[in-house]
Amino acid sequence: MNILVLVKHVPDVQFERHLLPNGHRLDRQDSVLSELDEYAIEAALALAESRGGEKGGNHVTALTMGPAGAANAVKKSLQMGASAGVHISDAALEGSDAGATSLVLATAIKHLGGFDVVLTGMASTDAETSLVPAQLAERLGLAQLTNLSAVELDDANIITATRMGEDGAQTLSAPLPVLISVTDQANEPRYPNFRGILAAKKKKITTLSLAELGIEASTVGTAGSGTRVLDAAPHEPRSAGEIITDSGQAGLALVDFLADAKLI
Repeated sequence: MNILVLVKHVPDVQFERHLLPNGHRLDRQDSVLSELDEYAIEAALALAESRGGEKGGNHVTALTMGPAGAANAVKKSLQMGASAGVHISDAALEGSDAGATSLVLATAIKHLGGFDVVLTGMASTDAETSLVPAQLAERLGLAQLTNLSAVELDDANIITATRMGEDGAQTLSAPLPVLISVTDQANEPRYPNFRGILAAKKKKITTLSLAELGIEASTVGTAGSGTRVLDAAPHEPRSAGEIITDSGQAGLALVDFLADAKLI
């Protein structure tokens, strides 16, 4: 079984985000593997291991799209246990929205071929649109099981999954090949250990350009995107909160404050 997991290099959520003046794009200088993609990697590894892992002919490939630094997302995936990596890198990709991104990823998946499962996180932590999984499934002609909190594969190659909703749990199933997205409730991602970090250095990362994929530059990037940011402004600084000093009437003052704010 061959599993492809999509990963993304995103600005570290521990730091304040900044926009570049040209095109209002995110400054990605301090970027890491998207935290939500770690759940997708773990789900992919678990599915492969349930069939005997690499020794049993089950492989996990990590695929990313972005500038040179995006390769670090693939490297982290390899350290966690993925078998190989693919990095789509081309200057013309800059400014691609979800539609253009799904076009490139779908084309790359068809180019690579032979995957039984395409696995993604529920969203990326930079844009958080959650649009790409469904768009990919449509472009690839695959059944889609999205926002899953549990995934199992039986001996008949049927995926059975659980999706938690406002009204309870849904049980979904589909035969392979299938596209899956998992939430942060699906598992507990493993940490790369020393052996995994060393092993990752020997694993192959293939770099692909738009020309190699047969994609015209005009169909991606800013020119090929249906959406764009026209304007952006920094958050207004937070105003100072009201401080209630306890002089024996703090409780009453707090009740009055909450009442005025219509919170009680």
